[in-house]
Amino acid sequence: MATHYQVLIIGGGTAGIMTAGQLLNQKKSNSIAIIEPADTHYYQPAWTLVGAGTYDYDKTGRPMSSIIPKGAKWIKDKAKGFDADNNTVHTEKSGDITYDYLVVAPGLAYDFSLVSGLGEAMDKGVVCSNYTDPKHTWDVIKNFKGGTALFTQPATPIKCGGAPQKIMYLAESHWAKSNTKSKTDVIFATAGTVIFGTKEIAKTLMEVVDRKDINLRFNHKLVEVDGDNKIAWYELTKDIEAGGCVVMSGDDDNKHLDEKFQYNYKDVKVTVKDGRYGIHYDMLHTAPPSVAPKFVKESNLVNDAGWLDVDHHTMQHNKYSNIFGLGDVAALPTAKTGAAIRKQVPIVVDNLALLISQNKIGSMSYNGYSSCPLVTDYGKMVLAEFDYEGKFTPDPKLKQLLIKDSSKEHWRLWMLKKYMLPYLYWNKMMKGQNV
Repeated sequence: MATHYQVLIIGGGTAGIMTAGQLLNQKKSNSIAIIEPADTHYYQPAWTLVGAGTYDYDKTGRPMSSIIPKGAKWIKDKAKGFDADNNTVHTEKSGDITYDYLVVAPGLAYDFSLVSGLGEAMDKGVVCSNYTDPKHTWDVIKNFKGGTALFTQPATPIKCGGAPQKIMYLAESHWAKSNTKSKTDVIFATAGTVIFGTKEIAKTLMEVVDRKDINLRFNHKLVEVDGDNKIAWYELTKDIEAGGCVVMSGDDDNKHLDEKFQYNYKDVKVTVKDGRYGIHYDMLHTAPPSVAPKFVKESNLVNDAGWLDVDHHTMQHNKYSNIFGLGDVAALPTAKTGAAIRKQVPIVVDNLALLISQNKIGSMSYNGYSSCPLVTDYGKMVLAEFDYEGKFTPDPKLKQLLIKDSSKEHWRLWMLKKYMLPYLYWNKMMKGQNV
């Protein structure tokens, strides 16, 4: 006999925990289970700061048992497939679990096979990623003695598209203090056509790039990493469209930023071979190529691109009306961030509550809000907040912090990133409060 729950949630990350917490707090359901195999829940936004040596990695994790909301059943197991026609989820060890309503929020997975050689090189020697091992990133940055410092990212959607450049700005600051900067060329290579898809933010970031003397290389699609010879291989393309907030390409208003491949050219060693362009590096930071988890990708719940097929405004599944999806796994054309989840959860909760009580969904609509806290220096930050259109949409709550314009660098925003957001996360968001 399959175990049955009114609301079954897949994923004990930000989206799953917040959804369960808000449903329980609002007494909308008393039969909730969360399928999650991990022992530890991480506050990943702080990993940028860990990688820059200004946050303790151990403080970013807490036992999953302390995070699962009281009143929700924790099924410590992996989901391995769906039978959505029969309201069933298959698990590895616990058999089949049935539900009235399903919330799919397992986050995303890394697929290193999408960039040849990257899996072998990752987190070894001078190749690092804040996404996988921020402690190794800090080792690489602090031990770097000069040369070509290459910061890059794949052309897949990634968690917070701003992360690959935040660590670059902090690394440059560290090297400037440690006299390594004069012997270093800092390069940012991206498949996108602009530094950022929101004009107000792009303007500020170009000023940061000028101040820090960083070479931007656009239309660079990372296809291979040769760890032995320290070469990152790219295909140069002019029409690549990549996900994530850095590379919302195609907005004609942004073309004035750079119409060519390069900004602030640096003469570093390159090799051109078989139509590919290889940049030789002395240290490399990248984000891993990202996909939906295998059990989601191989199900009938995804769109053509392999992400969970949900309505962009209600988060209801486009085929199964009793399934919702949110967070990184959802096929939503906005950046995959915790800030986006913060705005998605109340809508999913409202819809579930009304379905349970009145068999209809609500009128709340998600506008694509997401935000990337872009750390530009130790003690400085810009907060990129935008919607589906890429329009700058600052949260009015920032006015309470005496921040008039969050598109400009500010030390108060750094304080928000380092102290206030982790506090809000652990003490409010994880407790099911709508902040």
